[in-house]
Formats: sequence, C-alpha cells, structure tokens
Amino acid sequence: MAKEKDDAECGCGNDGDYKKYMFKRHHRGGGAMGGSVYGLAFVGAAIYFVQHSTTFWMGVSGVLKAIVWPALIIYKVLGLLHF
Repeated sequence: MAKEKDDAECGCGNDGDYKKYMFKRHHRGGGAMGGSVYGLAFVGAAIYFVQHSTTFWMGVSGVLKAIVWPALIIYKVLGLLHF
C-alpha cells in the first residue's frame, strides 16, 4: 500500500512498457557516485601496487590487493573506533 502511495505521489505510472521502464529507472535509487569513487580508488591502488612490484606474481598479488583494500581499511577504522 505504501509503495502504491509513493508511486502516485511522484506521478510515475506502470501501465505501459515505456512507463514501466521509466518507473524502474526513476525509482532505482542513487549509488552511482559510490561506484565511481570505488572504481577510481581501485585503479589508483592497482597502479600503486603494480609499480612497487618486482615480479609478475607480486603484480598479480597487487591487483588482488587493490580489489579488497577498501574492506581492509573499513575493518581497521572500525577496530580503532572499538566497534
């Protein structure tokens, strides 16, 4: 019921293919900025780790580190904040 009310308030409808497409597009929410920030951080970390590697396998390890380093930073920050 609440979803129907939200749909009516914004003026979106879902009675046609185009309207259904626009409804889904309009109501999917934000989050694009987080993806772009993560992407830039990944590229920067990958470049850093690969530049400092001396062997091929250290470069591969650097790319893998670049993928997971945000999770490690959050883990350390939450540990420092005693959460």
